[in-house]
Amino acid sequence: MMIRKINLLVTAGILLCSLSCSEDANEDTVLTQELSQTELQTILDTDEVTSALDTALAELYTGNSNSNKSFQTSNDCYTAEYTETGFTATFNNCVLNGTENANGTLTVIYGADSNTASYTATFEDFFIGNIKINGTRTFTLNTTGTEEAISFTISSNITVEFETGETISENGTKTFDFVFAEGEDTLWNLSGSWTVQLNGDTYTISGDVSRTLVCEHWSSGIMQVNKNGLEVAVDFGDGTCDNTATLTYPDGTSDEITL
Repeated sequence: MMIRKINLLVTAGILLCSLSCSEDANEDTVLTQELSQTELQTILDTDEVTSALDTALAELYTGNSNSNKSFQTSNDCYTAEYTETGFTATFNNCVLNGTENANGTLTVIYGADSNTASYTATFEDFFIGNIKINGTRTFTLNTTGTEEAISFTISSNITVEFETGETISENGTKTFDFVFAEGEDTLWNLSGSWTVQLNGDTYTISGDVSRTLVCEHWSSGIMQVNKNGLEVAVDFGDGTCDNTATLTYPDGTSDEITL
């Protein structure tokens, strides 16, 4: 009986040691990761591929504001067919806000609430240059109650595929605010929570950051970035218009990077 108890204790000890070593290995794996400048810039810039379309979508959205009947409209590079619930637009080598040519067809459905300006755009193998976009973007104009500010929210569930075969997926919601103060530079604010998948890594981002439009980079606020379980706080500063950010890791170490 004593030998059996000793064997059980030894077995339990081995199992406990194995679990402990496994947990330590997982922690070491997380702690040895880091968030690079390139990664940070990439996850912040995923919007730029599709943001050029937002202005064109807004123009198409308002194109049907005076009629509930189906009709078609076109310019030199696109045609759009409107219905009571939305429209379908086909682009043929359109240059949008200086971007590469846009090609393909997208479908837009208006928001169900007539008191809210919103729509959902669905992209299916839509190209900007050699970049292919699939998925949906929902655009909602928020009521601010003041003429000194504009606020809109974009909820995305999109995949962007580059000519090299590399893909970036983004899922989540971002809110953009533009604040116009007399005698001051226009303030641009970004807040929300979204997830980016890139090269087998998953980044969950949340926070509230700002910059004036004269600044090239975010210059104030803190963004939380979780990379595969590694929590990193990204501090963009106190509002000074510069190109640096401070990364703080779970163990308290910090690193200043150039954007």
